[in-house]
Amino acid sequence: MTSTVLVSGGSGYIAGFIIKQLLAEGWTVHTTVRSLKREAELRALLGGSAQTLRFFAADLTADAGWAEAMAGCSYVLHVASPFSSKPPRNPDDLIIPAREGTVRTLRIARDAGVRRFVQTSSVAAIAYGHGKGHHHFTEADWTNIRSRDAYAYVKSKTIAERAARDWMAKEGAKGPDGGMEFLSINPSAVLGPVWSKDFSASIEMVSQLLSGALPGCPDLGFGIVDVRDLADLHVRALTEPGLDGERFIASGPFLKMAEIAAILRQKMPLEARNVTTRRLPDWIVRMAATFNPLIRQVLGELGNVRDASSAHALERLGWKTRPAEDSIVDCAKSLIAMGVVRV
Repeated sequence: MTSTVLVSGGSGYIAGFIIKQLLAEGWTVHTTVRSLKREAELRALLGGSAQTLRFFAADLTADAGWAEAMAGCSYVLHVASPFSSKPPRNPDDLIIPAREGTVRTLRIARDAGVRRFVQTSSVAAIAYGHGKGHHHFTEADWTNIRSRDAYAYVKSKTIAERAARDWMAKEGAKGPDGGMEFLSINPSAVLGPVWSKDFSASIEMVSQLLSGALPGCPDLGFGIVDVRDLADLHVRALTEPGLDGERFIASGPFLKMAEIAAILRQKMPLEARNVTTRRLPDWIVRMAATFNPLIRQVLGELGNVRDASSAHALERLGWKTRPAEDSIVDCAKSLIAMGVVRV
């Protein structure tokens, strides 16, 4: 049974795939964007009609527009979250809008009579600040934001999810009809085909490898989840009964950058001829970090393996990921097809 759902952050990479799947399954979708000037462009990419897909102007930093966007909605998928391609001078530039924006949308959703609120959190709220080594994480784990490894984005995702759960415990049951259910989805690095030039930061890794911009592969890695599978998990989480308070990791295998590079070279040798599989020694990465703040913030990642298990999502929702090789190759091919990378 379908109904009306709000997907926040409709211009974003993940939200776009969620909206496409919802429309294909017969949902009526409301979505928020910062400016309605992008409506025509996004509608052409996402599909739907004026009746099945409606756009609303709303921003995480203000109340304006959110009540109108949620009017008539039984469900909310809160995907929007602030992100900066460069480390912010002040971590609060990310943390405050992430936390306050989440609490704001929770409050307005509850007051609008929304039945279930799904927050797109991150493995960043689970797997950081636990020291060096090979770690295995489940939904019971939380990032230690006091750790030096917890940079601004990691802190923002952790604090926003904590704030959401704290708010729900105190305020969630005060809405109409006994209140609102809440759960979170915590994806790892999101890869897969791109549908516009608005894509996740994870995609930049594949783009840099394809273009030959990287002189070597640092000893860094990521859990990989396909954006299409992630969208499917969000849609499954909307109506499955008994999920209040749940938390679902969305991640496939943990792959080092050298492994991702090797997959590209093996699966698409012509297009990936500029991809290097050479390992970059840690000392070179550390030296580069003295000049590059983006590299500096991930130095704590060197040598770590952060396995995050999606067993709970498989057991509870029947969800699983496609092979990581397919996600990597589809990502690379779409970057080339859209002209983001020239090879």
